[in-house]
Amino acid sequence: MVADLFADENGAPTGQHGRPLADRMRPETLSEVVGQDHLLGDNGVLNRMLHSGTMGSLVFWGPPGTGKTTIARLLASESDNHFEQISAIFSGVADLKKVFEGARMRRSKGVKTLLFVDEIHRFNRAQQDSFLPVMEDGTVTLVGATTENPSFELNAALLSRARVLTFRAHDAESLAALLERAEAKEGRSLPLDEESREVLIRMADGDGRAVLTLAEETWRAARDEEVFDAKTLQEVLQRRAPIYDKGQDGHYNLISALHKAVRGSDPDAALYYLARMFDAGEDPLFLGRRMVRMASEDIGMADPQALVITNAAKDAYDFLGSPEGELALAQACVYLATAPKSNALYKAFKASMRTAKEAGSLPPPKHILNAPTKLMKEEGYGGGYRYDHDQPDAFSGQDYFPEKLGRQLFYEPVDRGFERDIKKRLDYWSKLRVERGDPK
Repeated sequence: MVADLFADENGAPTGQHGRPLADRMRPETLSEVVGQDHLLGDNGVLNRMLHSGTMGSLVFWGPPGTGKTTIARLLASESDNHFEQISAIFSGVADLKKVFEGARMRRSKGVKTLLFVDEIHRFNRAQQDSFLPVMEDGTVTLVGATTENPSFELNAALLSRARVLTFRAHDAESLAALLERAEAKEGRSLPLDEESREVLIRMADGDGRAVLTLAEETWRAARDEEVFDAKTLQEVLQRRAPIYDKGQDGHYNLISALHKAVRGSDPDAALYYLARMFDAGEDPLFLGRRMVRMASEDIGMADPQALVITNAAKDAYDFLGSPEGELALAQACVYLATAPKSNALYKAFKASMRTAKEAGSLPPPKHILNAPTKLMKEEGYGGGYRYDHDQPDAFSGQDYFPEKLGRQLFYEPVDRGFERDIKKRLDYWSKLRVERGDPK
C-alpha cells in the first residue's frame, strides 16, 4: 500500500512525492487535448490558424481548468514560437520590459515569441497599454488568459488588436474521457462504482485539472480492494457534488435566471438562484457586480436608492468576507427584486450614446459657454445666458443642445416609483419652456 502511494511498479515517483497527476497528464500535442472541440476540431479557429501559418494575438476567456495554459504552450510549439509565460498577479512594468527586450533580441535572430499572460485582466490600464506597441510591430504574439469577461476587464485598444476565443467548461463526457486516460496512464481503475464515478465528475464542476486532482485523491484514500459508493466518496474527499454544473453554460444560465427573477420582481426566485450560486462556489463579488448592474439597468430612477444599497452590499461583502458578507448580498437581492422597475434610464443612455456617435463633434450653443477672455466675449461666448437661480421657479427654459442638433428627447420616465415624481417635474418644466418662449 505504501509503495503504491509513492512509486509505480517501475520505481517512478507518483502521488504526493512526485509530480501531480494533472501535471503528468498534460497533453504533448494539440490533438491530445480533450474538450474545446469548437476551437481545436477540424473546423476550429485555432486549427485553421495553424494550417494557414499565421496567428494573431488572442485572448482566451473561460473558466479555470479548461486548458488555456496548455493550449497556449502547444500553440507556441506547433507554430515554431518561443514560449514565454508570465502571470499578471506577480509581474509589473519592469518584468514586462524584460520580457519585451528578450522578445526583440530573439526576433533579431529570426525567432518568434508567443507571450502567454495568465490572469491578464489583473493588469491595470497602463500595463495593458504597454502591450500595444509590441503587438503592433510583431515583437510578440500575445495570448492572454482570463476568467473575467474581457469586454469589461480589458482595454478597448488591446481588444481591438486581439481576437477573443471563448473556452467552455468541460462537460461530463470530456471529464469522463480524462478519467479514462488517467486510468490508462496509471494502469489501474479508480475504486468507484458507477454512481460515485458520476459524483466525482460533478465535483469537478467542469474543471479538467480538478477532476484529475480528485482522481488522485481517491486513489490515495482507498484501501486495498475498497470501492467507494457515492456517499462514502463525498465523506472521504470532504467534498460534495455541486448543485449545478458549470458545464453546459450552467454558470451563465444561473446568472441569467437570477437577473430575470429580479427584473420580474420575484424575491423568492431571486434568492433561490442567488443561493444556488453561493452554494456552488460562485465568486460573491461577481454576484455583487452583476446586481449593481441590475440596479441601474432594471430599476434605475424608479428607485435611485437601489444602486446605493447594492453598492453598499458589495462593499459589505468585501469588508466582511464569507459567510458573514453573503447576507448583505442577499439583502440587496431582495431589495432589487421588490423595488419598482424601470428601464427608462437604460433606454435613454443607449439612445443618447447612439446620437452622440452619429451626430459627431457638434459644438454646444455659445450662450452656455464660459468667456474667460475678451476675444471669446466678442465671439459671443456666454452672450444671453440666463442664470437659472435668478429666474422664476429657478428655471430659465433655455436650450442646451447644439444648434445643429436641435432639442432631443432621450429620457422618458415611467409612471412607477420615484419616476412618477420625476415625470411630474419634467412635464412641469416642459410646460414652462413653452410658456417662456423657448422655440426648441
